[in-house]
Amino acid sequence: MTKLLEMNHALRFSGGLYRTTSCRLNVASLALATSPSQSQFSGGYCSIPPPSRLKLTCYATLSAVVKTHESAFDGKEAASLVDELRTNFNTGRTKSYEWRISQLQNIAKMIDEKEKAITEALHQDLSKPELEAFLAELSNTKSSCMLAIKELKNWMAPETVKTSVTTFPSSAQIVSEPLGVVLVISAWNFPFLLSVEPVIGAISAGNAVVLKPSEIAPATSSLLAKLFSEYLDETTIRVVQGGVPETTALLDQKWDKIFFTGGARVGRIVMAAAAKNLTPVVLELGGKCPALVDSDVNLQVAARRIITGKWGCNNGQACIGVDYVITTKDFAPKLINALKTELKTFFGENPLDSKDLSRIVNSFHFKRLESMMKENGVADKIVHGGQTMEDKLKISPTILVDVPEGSTMMHEEIFGPLLPVVTVSKIEDGFQVIRSKPKPLAAYLFTDNKELQNQFVQNVSAGGMGINETVLHVTLKDLPFGGVGESGIGAYHGKFSYETFSHKKGVLYRSFDGDSDLRYPPYTPEKKRVLKALLSSDIFGAILAFFGFSKDS
Repeated sequence: MTKLLEMNHALRFSGGLYRTTSCRLNVASLALATSPSQSQFSGGYCSIPPPSRLKLTCYATLSAVVKTHESAFDGKEAASLVDELRTNFNTGRTKSYEWRISQLQNIAKMIDEKEKAITEALHQDLSKPELEAFLAELSNTKSSCMLAIKELKNWMAPETVKTSVTTFPSSAQIVSEPLGVVLVISAWNFPFLLSVEPVIGAISAGNAVVLKPSEIAPATSSLLAKLFSEYLDETTIRVVQGGVPETTALLDQKWDKIFFTGGARVGRIVMAAAAKNLTPVVLELGGKCPALVDSDVNLQVAARRIITGKWGCNNGQACIGVDYVITTKDFAPKLINALKTELKTFFGENPLDSKDLSRIVNSFHFKRLESMMKENGVADKIVHGGQTMEDKLKISPTILVDVPEGSTMMHEEIFGPLLPVVTVSKIEDGFQVIRSKPKPLAAYLFTDNKELQNQFVQNVSAGGMGINETVLHVTLKDLPFGGVGESGIGAYHGKFSYETFSHKKGVLYRSFDGDSDLRYPPYTPEKKRVLKALLSSDIFGAILAFFGFSKDS
């Protein structure tokens, strides 16, 4: 990979990109940049400096693979696919309860019958441990599917709402209807969960769906294409594999919604493409997720939960994983020692040999993380770990203390096994550290201080939160999962998935009885008095006005 990049600086991106010195979006352009001064990403170009001055930004769908051949899936084929799915959607088949429930049942069946194949694909792509694959991907996806099967009739049922005196006699309902043909672009770090869970929501809501899985997890992407064609209705549910050309061709089409999981910078590109057709978007992005640790905690439990929320989440390659820790200068040594002790318990003396630790997804990301550790002023801040094994794409759990604020590690999403610890004089100072950065997808606080908990919830903005816990909030299907600000737009999980792929249509029902001429011309003073009283909910005044009297008379 490195040799290829040295030979040709044309870089391909899929849901992630480099931080660059200058950038101009050109969503319509599809040609590969062949000049050493340009790089291509989904639907645009970015001017970049030479590799020696290149700053990187890591997101869950980042790719750096030189394009070697023309894609067979172009804009014409993408348009044909969307037209076919829209024609099939317009027959009404996806709107029926029977179609929706049958597809959901088939997804549950697929997970049960192909658990081994899915686990093997995840291991092939990420060396993901079997238990982690089951808990984080298969179990969560199956749980979402079973909840949808159980609740689908309730979700589909119209919701009756109150009417007013101005429409009496009448009734009203909120009716959920599918949006139409939707596009789901997923990420590589949890390639099964982040592909199938939004598809469950789209199917539950009665949509036709195109899934574009990440090519950076090729084994899972290929398996998803095979399993979807085997278990699901191919006339309304499709998988399109490929990289930037395929993604760009898809983004050029007219969709009824686009659901994207990846980074904020490419989220802007997806949003720009969607804006051409006024297509609504859900952007599940990421950011620097902090964990603020007070000194009144159960030290062992806090350390174990932080480790699980960092290295137990795909070895740090997770959008909700702990990106950095904030604690006081006095407490930092105790917390770091506890983290070291529990890391040894979890992953052994040599974590590079541990089968319970995922590898870095590819050599590009390995080099990116390695370069973060080697930056000036950073390497000497390592207090634990730092070992690497390039041939196996392994980096050991690494803890750093008070890394320079100007370093890449403190400005960009790390998305790997490096954990900087930021120290402050008093714990409340950590609030300002968090607020000085873009709003994260998740924020965590460890304390038994109820007042501090309340202050954290009220004063820190994040997509979601965990108090004395990490990542588990996303497993609760009654909680929405989504970002705020640069960490995302929209939410899903459970009923929120159904709603994000539905349109809530307001419907008023009236009969021909009880019609009044009050609303019709000619507009007389008497009518005005009655209507004003009615609209003010003054029933007595309306009755008086109707008979030609006033409350003041």
